[in-house]
Amino acid sequence: MIIMLVAVAIVLGGYFAFQSFKAKMIHQFLSTLSNPPQTVSTVVASDQQWQPQLQAVGSLRAVNGATLSLEVAGVVEKIGFDSGQDVQAGQTLLQLRSEDDVAKLQSLQASAALAQVNYDRDLRQFRAQAVSQATLDTDNYNLRNAKAQVDEQQAVVDKKTLRAPFAGHLGIRQVDLGQYLNAGTAVVTLQSLDPLYVDFSLPQQELSHIAIGQTVSATVDTYPGQKFAGKIVAINPLVDTDTRNVQVRASLGNPDRRLLPGMFVTVMIDAGAPHQQVTLPQTAVTYNSYGSTVFLVKHAPKDDKSLVATQTFVTTGATRGDQVAVLTGIKPGDVVVSAGQIKLHNGTPVVVNNKIQPTDNPNPTPVDN
Repeated sequence: MIIMLVAVAIVLGGYFAFQSFKAKMIHQFLSTLSNPPQTVSTVVASDQQWQPQLQAVGSLRAVNGATLSLEVAGVVEKIGFDSGQDVQAGQTLLQLRSEDDVAKLQSLQASAALAQVNYDRDLRQFRAQAVSQATLDTDNYNLRNAKAQVDEQQAVVDKKTLRAPFAGHLGIRQVDLGQYLNAGTAVVTLQSLDPLYVDFSLPQQELSHIAIGQTVSATVDTYPGQKFAGKIVAINPLVDTDTRNVQVRASLGNPDRRLLPGMFVTVMIDAGAPHQQVTLPQTAVTYNSYGSTVFLVKHAPKDDKSLVATQTFVTTGATRGDQVAVLTGIKPGDVVVSAGQIKLHNGTPVVVNNKIQPTDNPNPTPVDN
């Protein structure tokens, strides 16, 4: 009898143990179905040397640049330049027909010469008391008037000639021989290409980080990966009241003339000394109106073999390339989700797959396809 009772107890105990194990397995299965592991990529937060920089967008302009034209109308008689030519200051570029003006100038010069002879003769006679002071004064007035008319006509003749106001590089010629030009008609552009100015604006709070003579570097999408060095040469003493920005001008060397006025450039200015900073790929940070967050990957509280995602708030700083500086919220060595966080919430099981990683380059360059 006792043996029978023991056997029954063993059977019942085994049955209830099996039912408990079965219920536990079903619960785990249903839990897995409701919260399945998500595949993510991760990156380890690390300290990197960080150079604080100011970035601005600017435009290139020539130190000297102008579209040349004449003040007077006339017919083109001579062209003394070719498109794309380098010229020196004062070099003759274009001559309008000026025979009538030159002839009038010569007539006036002859009248001035006669007035000079009359004045000199009457001056000698005045010293000999042969003529009156009034006669000498009249001769002096006639001489000065004749010289003024010569200067006036000389200016008219000079305006028929176009000269380079400064040394530089000519653009494309816009006129032809024999063409009638109205006053102000564009003849050719002239640009001084080395050095070039780059004008850009910075917020007023950055004024303490810039100074005359400070080094800058500029990049142009025309030449990916190349930097052009320069220095700040002027800071506008007036802050724009609409934007609260201040205009800054830097000078860039351009000996090979690869840069041209009017180009769009990105300007970088080092602001302060380099320091160590925790960085992450920008894809790792989720920006929200209530704050920026990242997901850390940690072991499950009761299972060292399982990994779960834990959301935490962070304070971000400046960006450079694909990276962002993290000021608070994580420390070096933390494992952070770099891709796939859109499907996560606190406690979500995760599986790490780092075969494909988001870019994390502080100085990325475009790839030509």
